[in-house]
Amino acid sequence: MSAWKAYTGQKIERLYAWIATEKDGGEGLCAMISENGLTIPLIGADMERIESLRDKAQEVARMSRCPVRLVEFSQRRVVEDQP
Repeated sequence: MSAWKAYTGQKIERLYAWIATEKDGGEGLCAMISENGLTIPLIGADMERIESLRDKAQEVARMSRCPVRLVEFSQRRVVEDQP
């Protein structure tokens, strides 16, 4: 998929996420804190976005001492619609 852009009619067919694996085998979604204090998950719908988050994912791995991997989710199922 090329870089996802809003208002272009593109559908999100897969999501990519930086995932940390904890010592007990549990997994968690990596996130960063923005300049305004918001927590932002390290996810994206295209590789351009994911690559832009690589440094943050490496920082999470370094600070948490947990291995971090890039995971692709590609099964799309609508669970609920909001009007």
